[in-house]
Amino acid sequence: MFTLDQARSFIAVAEELHFGRAAERLNMTQPPLSRQIQKLERAIGVELLERTNRKVALTAAGQAFLREARKLAVAADRAPLTARNIAAGRSGVLRIGFTAASGYSLLGPLLTQVAEVIPDVDIDLRELVTGEQVAALRDGDLDLGLARPPFDTETFESQLLFSENLMLAVPTDHPLNALKRPVATQDLKGVPLIMHSPTSARYFYDLAVRHIPVAHANVVHTVSQILTMVALVGAGRGVAFVPESSQLLGIDGVAHLHLADIAPDLVELHAIWMRDSPNPALHRLLEGTHLDGSRRPADNARSASINTK
Repeated sequence: MFTLDQARSFIAVAEELHFGRAAERLNMTQPPLSRQIQKLERAIGVELLERTNRKVALTAAGQAFLREARKLAVAADRAPLTARNIAAGRSGVLRIGFTAASGYSLLGPLLTQVAEVIPDVDIDLRELVTGEQVAALRDGDLDLGLARPPFDTETFESQLLFSENLMLAVPTDHPLNALKRPVATQDLKGVPLIMHSPTSARYFYDLAVRHIPVAHANVVHTVSQILTMVALVGAGRGVAFVPESSQLLGIDGVAHLHLADIAPDLVELHAIWMRDSPNPALHRLLEGTHLDGSRRPADNARSASINTK
């Protein structure tokens, strides 16, 4: 196996095509330089240079080796800086998980803020439900999650990013849209419902049944994605309990109505991360930002994000 010093010695000789000039360039004398090249050729098993009393020339193998040796030298020079940058959180990869619903309002503005704080860090985005995010964070496959509560506060550090209203999405020509007031529970009697899946959309399902006496006999569809749910509402298939930010989908034929006797800002989205996360890029992001929960996405969708200090 050859050494990096031998490769650098060869590069100097190959570029100068003169042992004396190459030795001067490397601040060494010519005999040890010649020995370095000889050791290199023995390690590789081929001649890299043609030597005569009048000139030094590269063999075909030498030309090929020169290209690779230059790459090796550049990589070796860059490696310490890369390591220092990664250790300081100025380089590397930050893996962010997000729910589909958070992608409608929060993800774009958040990534803009992230790019301002850690511009040289590559961002790896993964669309995952909260349970999948929690598992990935525990396994070290994710650095930061945009997830719904609850989660283990002993394992995870967290910050509320924003909260928003739970609303009722109805077809625009639905009688409920003509009430001109918040929709009450008794208004929903006999109305076909499109519900969240109790398994793959557990957070929104639990939120709805905890605060609204849902008549399960009225459920006509069960889906896991809010986009699908609102699209079905637009198609006249029923009404659905949705987060306020689903208005940003802009699906035609859908109105979003307030619900009576429901506390505001029930729907929460948190940033979560492992308390003992080893990723320096995450720590640099957290040091350079604060997680602001003061705005609701439907009021100002582009402001609901991690904001720089």
